Amino acid sequence: MDDLQLLIDLHVVAARQGPGGDAQTHLAIELSGLRNGRDLAIADIGCGTGASTLVLASELDAKIIAVDFLPEFLDALKLRAAQAGLADRITTETASMDSLPFTPGTLDAIWSEGAIYNIGFEKGVQDWRRLLKPGGIIAVSELTWLTESRPAELEVHWQSEYPEVDTASSKMAVLERNGFTPLGYFALPEHCWLDDYYRPMQKRFPVFLDAHKSSDAAKALVSAEEHEIDLYERHRQYVSYGYYIARKTDDRS
Repeated sequence: MDDLQLLIDLHVVAARQGPGGDAQTHLAIELSGLRNGRDLAIADIGCGTGASTLVLASELDAKIIAVDFLPEFLDALKLRAAQAGLADRITTETASMDSLPFTPGTLDAIWSEGAIYNIGFEKGVQDWRRLLKPGGIIAVSELTWLTESRPAELEVHWQSEYPEVDTASSKMAVLERNGFTPLGYFALPEHCWLDDYYRPMQKRFPVFLDAHKSSDAAKALVSAEEHEIDLYERHRQYVSYGYYIARKTDDRS
């Protein structure tokens, strides 16, 4: 079994595939100014099993297009949407972030919680901007340094995993130079990492290992996740996801 299938098996049963929380999605909605919009078109890109998708669909007068390249995640989302009575507000698209099925200038907002790193923050901001209507909203959570300096082992780890990790001020500058006006920013609190993501994942490890007969690949995946958890627990004051909300400012292509 390849590494991607192992990742799917570990995460497809989870409510979240990364740090986050419903309250934080609610806050981003308030900062976005979308609350009073009507008949909105919103794409939730890299939606996973739909934690943010379900909040958007329940809180806004909108059709949500949930996009992920893994059909297994989208199948789980559709089941959750049906159980929540929100299936009529959500459609799904199996697509890669670098080949999105949207006509330029047709979206009121683009959402992406913990997923833009797959193509990089600046590339995502640049590529997705053209899909937004004038004045459209982008709301993304992104790995962010909380301090100007941090322990070497933490920096080495995250620079290896995601070289675009940076401070909030640098991320704001990316938004500004790419035709967006920042509307709001906040860092995810610790419980979004520990209670909403890491602890539930740790509880799944024994079942996951048993299902894969404790193969070397399965054990390596669990070990890598445990290493990341350990780093966060010891250095949580230095890193989090920053949530960035911004508005498209002009009509340049």
